[in-house]
Amino acid sequence: MTGEKGEFTPPRHEIDAQWDECVDLTVRRFIYSSVSGGFGGLLLFRSPVSRWAAVAFGAGIGIGSAYTECSQKFGGFPIKFLPPAPKVANVTAPETAPQSPVSQVTDISE
Repeated sequence: MTGEKGEFTPPRHEIDAQWDECVDLTVRRFIYSSVSGGFGGLLLFRSPVSRWAAVAFGAGIGIGSAYTECSQKFGGFPIKFLPPAPKVANVTAPETAPQSPVSQVTDISE
């Protein structure tokens, strides 16, 4: 199973390693951002509800950033569905002779 260039890793083990990495990243970012949100809540807010809101906001930021990085590791972002482009009819412009700017100017001296 080893080649000249190095060890061969089956795709199954690569996916398992990616999942392990993503779970570790998510847990770390969730904890770190929750703690920093709690610390910021202690410094900035007086009511317990506001402090818990700061903790929840920090946890949401941590989970969101971990999701973004994990989706990049697994092959990109999910497909965004765009609305269909409007259909444009094939209408040709009327054929007119181009006019020079000089012919459009009227004589004011009259």
